[in-house]
Amino acid sequence: MKVSERRFPAEWEQQQGVLLCFPHNGNDWPGKYDTIQWALVEFIKKISAFEKVFLVVATPKLQSKVEDMLQRARVNLAQINFIEHKTNRSWMRDSGPIIVKNASGQNEGLNFNFNGWAKYSNYKLDREVPQKVANALNLSLTQAIYKGKPVVLEGGALETNGKGTLITSEECLLHPDIQVRNFGLTKADYEIIFEEYFGISHTIWLGDGIQGDDTHGHIDDLCRFVNENTIVTVVEDNADDANYNVLQDNLYRLKNSKLQDGKSPNIVTLPMPKRLDFEDLRLPASYANFLIINSCVLVPTFNDPNDRKALTILANCFPNREIIGISAVDLIWGFGTLHCLSQQIPV
Repeated sequence: MKVSERRFPAEWEQQQGVLLCFPHNGNDWPGKYDTIQWALVEFIKKISAFEKVFLVVATPKLQSKVEDMLQRARVNLAQINFIEHKTNRSWMRDSGPIIVKNASGQNEGLNFNFNGWAKYSNYKLDREVPQKVANALNLSLTQAIYKGKPVVLEGGALETNGKGTLITSEECLLHPDIQVRNFGLTKADYEIIFEEYFGISHTIWLGDGIQGDDTHGHIDDLCRFVNENTIVTVVEDNADDANYNVLQDNLYRLKNSKLQDGKSPNIVTLPMPKRLDFEDLRLPASYANFLIINSCVLVPTFNDPNDRKALTILANCFPNREIIGISAVDLIWGFGTLHCLSQQIPV
């Protein structure tokens, strides 16, 4: 397939639904599994009010339990399509297929060979998610290959405006020693991959990610397109915080960047919540981990004074969409929130 024949749709384009996975154990949220299940029910309820939810469940027994929970929460089960498959984790943004448009304008699933963020050894069940989902959605599925080798990429590392520009981070894809997804690949190599599989003509490279990010630099905790020429990016106000310089560097790079048409993007800054810690770990709380769905934007909140500021800023960015905050205080104990858990499926 020629490079120009694929296109990576922007998240705000019309969706047929959102892919989620209901957690079947508490490994990602130690001590919080019961709470997390109801947090997922609330997330599903909000999405299903606007579009379909394609929900991966490990077993028929779990499906029955989830159906009961959803009914108790007054969720319309007609909006839920179940996909049975046991997973290692529930982060569909990264283990699920990335769905692009092919030359005919049809959806095509891409399998980017999930490997546990090059950090965890138990990922083999998650690696089967793209095929399971493709089968359920009747999608063709393409294995991502470069120079004869499988390419490893996660959806959380990629942000696009649907017009040919993609944003990613050097920490995630280019670090020589830590969580190396693809040994030996350079910026030039990645940009060839982006062009072939996503139809990307221009890449903006940011530097490092936020503290506590288990993925080592995912872009969806840093900055997001809100329309084809506007980017929101998180900044830290506390100059003594470890995120301050990192996020200032990313802001500088964005202000000096160009889009695929050679024009400068509009840059909007988004605050960070105050530092969140649990036991001896810093958690990667970020308002940038919002999910855009049909007619709505779902935004993680953290019982923080900046919640209201972030919601107001995003309301101004999306004047024609409802802005709904969802408490992510428990979800973030798993090192991710709304965007990390989900993968949009274009119409």
